[in-house]
Amino acid sequence: MNSRAYRGVALAALIFLLVQLGALALVPTFDAAGYQTIEDTSDPTNSLLYIGAILVMTALMLAAFKYNLDQLIRGIIILTSGMLAWYVFSVAVPPVVAIGLAALVSLSLLLYPEWYVIDTAGVVMGAGAAGLFGISFDVLPTIVLLTLLAVYDAISVYGTEHMLDLAEGVMDLNIPVVLVIPLTLSYSLLKDQKEAETAAADGGPEGVDETAESDAETESESRGEAVSPEANERDVFFIGLGDAVMPTVMVASGAFFLDAGNLGFSLLPALNLAALLSMVGTFLGLGVLLWMVMKGRAHAGLPLLNGGAIGGYLLGAVLSGVSLVQALGLGPYL
Repeated sequence: MNSRAYRGVALAALIFLLVQLGALALVPTFDAAGYQTIEDTSDPTNSLLYIGAILVMTALMLAAFKYNLDQLIRGIIILTSGMLAWYVFSVAVPPVVAIGLAALVSLSLLLYPEWYVIDTAGVVMGAGAAGLFGISFDVLPTIVLLTLLAVYDAISVYGTEHMLDLAEGVMDLNIPVVLVIPLTLSYSLLKDQKEAETAAADGGPEGVDETAESDAETESESRGEAVSPEANERDVFFIGLGDAVMPTVMVASGAFFLDAGNLGFSLLPALNLAALLSMVGTFLGLGVLLWMVMKGRAHAGLPLLNGGAIGGYLLGAVLSGVSLVQALGLGPYL
């Protein structure tokens, strides 16, 4: 990798870190605010329901793109961004200020979706979503959820490849479902898109080639799964927000539900050894993923990321003196 690629990797790692630290900081405040909505947090069937919801939403989004309802999807995601932002801000600032900040997130995405606006909104959304899931899914449902999602991600990339159409539609909407990782300081997402639209409208060979290249890259890049063989010469690559959120759910759940080697301090009172090593495992998975990505082949992100998060969590729990059975949340079933 050249220096531009290293900058992109560093930015991706920073975004992942901010999502994870944000979720850890939000866990106790979300709990105190009563945001835990699932009555039986230890029930692993909660994970199956969530997987079912993902499949339904995927089908609905594909149908929406097929029938040119792209802007409806964009509007829903922007509203959802504002709602998640409100959850985050409501535990830190007065209600009126929280509403104003949440509205600012949505309006910024609506009116000026430059890459740094999208990534900032993604960090807020990701931390909020991971924190909410972290206090609502005990460790067993979380491990089941992350394992199933990793399998689903692998199938959707290496098998059915149905994420191509979904990612292709999402990429054009400028919403924080996809994080934008520029490799140059001067990169502008809005300018890049405008130039691509102009070239395509001209109907010249360059416009056709750029569109085709963008479509090919969409399938591999939008979920952090891969970039093209020319990754080192590109100005940008993309990572799905879910790739940052899902392993962070393991971090947040381990911090909230497992009493193991508490390392907490003022800003992160929930931090324990299991959560810390889950973070380390996530970044090891991210490092391997980005190394593979830069070699130019498409790869599913969640098997490495979720696998690293789960493995790190289990190692941290065991090192803290917790039995493997307890760490897996299997005690009530054995």
